[in-house]
Amino acid sequence: MMRVDLNCDFGESFGIYRLGEEKEILQYVTSVNIACGFHAGDPLVMRKTVQMALEQNVAIGAHPGFPDLLGFGRRNIAVTPDEAYAYVVYQVGALSAFVKAEGGTLTHVKPHGALYNMAAKDAVLAEAIARAVYDVDATLILYGLAGSELINAGKKIGLQTASEVFADRTYQQDGSLTPRSDPRALIVDEQEAVQQVLMMVKEKRVRSLQGNDVPIEAETVCIHGDGKKAVLFARRLYEALQKEGITVCSITR
Repeated sequence: MMRVDLNCDFGESFGIYRLGEEKEILQYVTSVNIACGFHAGDPLVMRKTVQMALEQNVAIGAHPGFPDLLGFGRRNIAVTPDEAYAYVVYQVGALSAFVKAEGGTLTHVKPHGALYNMAAKDAVLAEAIARAVYDVDATLILYGLAGSELINAGKKIGLQTASEVFADRTYQQDGSLTPRSDPRALIVDEQEAVQQVLMMVKEKRVRSLQGNDVPIEAETVCIHGDGKKAVLFARRLYEALQKEGITVCSITR
């Protein structure tokens, strides 16, 4: 029986600024990645978001990023392995405390933005992130881009990993995501995005922008929760997967 996790990045408001935060999306996803204050989020938002996720029985993960509020964590920053390690330990530890205080359990870690994309190709950075997650809690699941150095590093150190694919992003022929600087990076047609997900989950392949099929492992699918029609798209994808007989559930279920 095929199964897949649907995850979304959440809790990315901070202070007076509101980004996404549509509680309704929690009906259609099975795990959330909550910002930890570096690229977005703040203590009050973190607590509120954890509470919402627990109310909906959604698996909770930490979403650590670069300390870059202005760039929303999407700008590449040159860091040493020691710095990356410290950033991840700090952020995962902070969110874990909120989850524990609310009576829940942190289940996974998914790096955000540039930290995620850099670690997909940089083995040294990936190893620093994996080590940080392992040292905080070796039972945590490490989410990373399917086929990436981050997945390799997690497996090497002994973490359970979850190979992630993206519903609304296009792919390059090496299996990497098309950079956001490219106008073709995002899939704006919902039906096209749904069909891409079904292909990745059922057939374990994705069509690259260059026109060739790339093998891919799809254990969890990312839905961006800050889009204008994020809730409607999440429902559409959830229903499409169920119609195909694919069980939608968290990695831990």
